[in-house]
Amino acid sequence: MLEGILLGLQTALSVQNLLLVVAGCLIGTLIGMLPGLGPMSIIAIMIPVAINIGDPAAALILLAGVYYGAIFGGSTSSILINAPGVAGTVATSFDGYPMARQGKAGKALTIAAISSFAGGTVGAILLMGFAPALSSFALLFHSAEYFALMVVGLSAIAAFAGTGKVAKALMMTVIGLVLATVGESALFNAPRFTMGLLDLQSGFSFVTLAMALFALPEALYLVLDPKRGSTGGASTAIKELRVTREELRKIAPVVGRQSIQGFLIGVMPGAGATIASFLGYAVERNIAKGADQEEFGKGSIKGLAAPETANNAACTGSFVPLLTLGIPGSGTTAILLGALIALNVNPGPRLMIDNPSVFWAVIISMYIGNIVLLVLNLPLIPYIARLLTVPRNYLIPFILFFTMIGAYIGQNNATELLLLVGLGVCATILRFADFPLPPLLIGFILGGMMENNFARAVNLTDGVAFMYERPMTLTLLVIGLLLIFLPAYRRRRARDLQKGVAPGD
Repeated sequence: MLEGILLGLQTALSVQNLLLVVAGCLIGTLIGMLPGLGPMSIIAIMIPVAINIGDPAAALILLAGVYYGAIFGGSTSSILINAPGVAGTVATSFDGYPMARQGKAGKALTIAAISSFAGGTVGAILLMGFAPALSSFALLFHSAEYFALMVVGLSAIAAFAGTGKVAKALMMTVIGLVLATVGESALFNAPRFTMGLLDLQSGFSFVTLAMALFALPEALYLVLDPKRGSTGGASTAIKELRVTREELRKIAPVVGRQSIQGFLIGVMPGAGATIASFLGYAVERNIAKGADQEEFGKGSIKGLAAPETANNAACTGSFVPLLTLGIPGSGTTAILLGALIALNVNPGPRLMIDNPSVFWAVIISMYIGNIVLLVLNLPLIPYIARLLTVPRNYLIPFILFFTMIGAYIGQNNATELLLLVGLGVCATILRFADFPLPPLLIGFILGGMMENNFARAVNLTDGVAFMYERPMTLTLLVIGLLLIFLPAYRRRRARDLQKGVAPGD
């Protein structure tokens, strides 16, 4: 292994590859800041550039830099304008945007940068040390286990509901699951609930729904509530840039836990940064106590650090199945797999033997990339935070412009704009009625993946016996049931303690 690390250092520290790391991180960060343009789009665009480079190690270093740079930068639009254009940064907006509304935009961006750096760095260390062993672990997960994992994600939905809103959160989750069924069925390969519209044949676009649930209602809120457009001035955002030692102590355990959990979720093919960020947020809220738990959703630094750490660690983890098994762990790594094949490199168990320079150079470049991202982003935070000081009459068109562009770019279809407006109006009404919107988007994202994996598992086992015949599937389903009943138990226990009744009486 030491030989491989030295080879990786020699390859990654060449002048050309260092410049490619910086270029990839910079491009990825800028693209990640724009709602609707995720890493998949830009990596697909840059594949011809990578192929022209010729050197597989250099090409993958560039594309990998774009990948984790986009996830790193994706938190910016989520925090500042509540417009998560990438699924992996949706959970970041739950507490990041409330912090920005409190005049702590600079601090929120700093915490996001530090958490992303920590998650990516720990992920790179784990990737270097455990990639071969973890590839065997990844093979244990099949469609049945992925279905059960999605059930666990949906079961933790109470983590995204405020006090007394669990029923509303469950209703929103069901609506999200219903929206996920629009389009072609995974089981029967036939269109459902399209009302005869060809534009709905492929279902609702994630970007359109995310913009309709978060960005568009925010613009309408700014119109309807003039006081909401006031942010407290430019100096407030810049003064709140520094993170105190006390705050670092609070988020340190969160970062440690989610770096490992996020990486392990990223290792599983098909899971990726989205599930890692949602589960990270849910886990941290469920284990928080008292006032800390009440703060989630209102500007909690733990609630911001958890998904940011988890999604960056998961991005690094997704390279384990890609490099060691040749199995893409996400849509983005599927594009990276295509780029490697185009460069005559076959990812798989023999990659470390046949092309060790590619394998180790990519891992070493991740260390360098995370440092580059931190150096690039931290000095720019005071200037990025000034976006919130833009007068409201300029900010509203700015949000609307990026909302419309993000929705249109996703499908290149004008129908998406009509869907955006219709769903955005419905989302605004739901917000006025005090319904939590994140569970709807979570139900939509996980619903499609859950249905696809359920369909594959049913076809493979010719029934639903996989739910109790496979030990890992059964374990995950039991965990899902516990997560459903745990919030109710905790509320009952809290009421009993307030009445002076001892637990267990």
